[in-house]
Amino acid sequence: MDAMPDDTRTRRIRGDGVDLAVYERGSGPTVLLVHGYPDTHAVWDGVAERLADRFHVVAYDVRGAGASSRPSRREAYGFEHLLADMSAVLDAVSPEAPVHLVGHDWGSIQSWEAVRAMPGRFASFTSISGPCLDHASHWFRTRLRRPSGVPAAVRQLLRSWYIAAFQVPVVPELVWNHRLAGRWGRRLERVEGVPAGGGHPAPTLRRDAVAGLNLYRANMLGRGGTARRAGVSPAVTVPTQVIVPTRDAYATPALAAEAPRPFTEHLRVRPVATSHWGLLARPDEIARLIADHIDQTSAP
Repeated sequence: MDAMPDDTRTRRIRGDGVDLAVYERGSGPTVLLVHGYPDTHAVWDGVAERLADRFHVVAYDVRGAGASSRPSRREAYGFEHLLADMSAVLDAVSPEAPVHLVGHDWGSIQSWEAVRAMPGRFASFTSISGPCLDHASHWFRTRLRRPSGVPAAVRQLLRSWYIAAFQVPVVPELVWNHRLAGRWGRRLERVEGVPAGGGHPAPTLRRDAVAGLNLYRANMLGRGGTARRAGVSPAVTVPTQVIVPTRDAYATPALAAEAPRPFTEHLRVRPVATSHWGLLARPDEIARLIADHIDQTSAP
């Protein structure tokens, strides 16, 4: 793995029964970057470098990843624990001022929960390749009710095959340990357009991927009942930007752009011609869009 940037400050913060590795650089308004599966905080390095000349940029390894603790129980990866961890990080890095939240993949999925549960902690939110699970469930149900919406729902279901596969006991662990982990770097390069090197994938990938399966197992099943609540409440009041990678192999542009519209008071949708890991393939553009959204929401 490449050496950590010289300007990075590291510390450990006690989360909800776990120790979290936190990485900070720059000064100014705080931007909190939350990574997804099966990544670590390092997936944000290129974006963080470009933001750090204007902002206090914070990233952390979520539970189960990188240098943070890896609980063994599936239940320990539920949203309530993820949000308690994020709250602990917020208390440590910006106890008095709301932060600008940015999430990718599972970092975005948990961030949708955060902006609904504690909106006062956030000045803005940027979501990349990770819809709110309640919004996604509502989107599926409304499209399946009318013939014209079925093709879009089917396209997304085909891209979501891995969610069901991850529920199978033992097999996903075997695949990661004996096949996929050793090939992940080449896949990022060939399929996702990610430049070689740069510390990706992380040296902890094998353990991160196996532990992170519990994100899917603890949170995915049973969301349909939650989404049937009137209005999929609470609504998102934090000014929100959704960056839509148009070549995302896992989330269709239709789902990413349309699912939050009925439930988000202030929404901007920004398509980008890139893949799921666009934050690695096109960090300049992703950083520019994040900064632009912050500027828009901070203007008097």
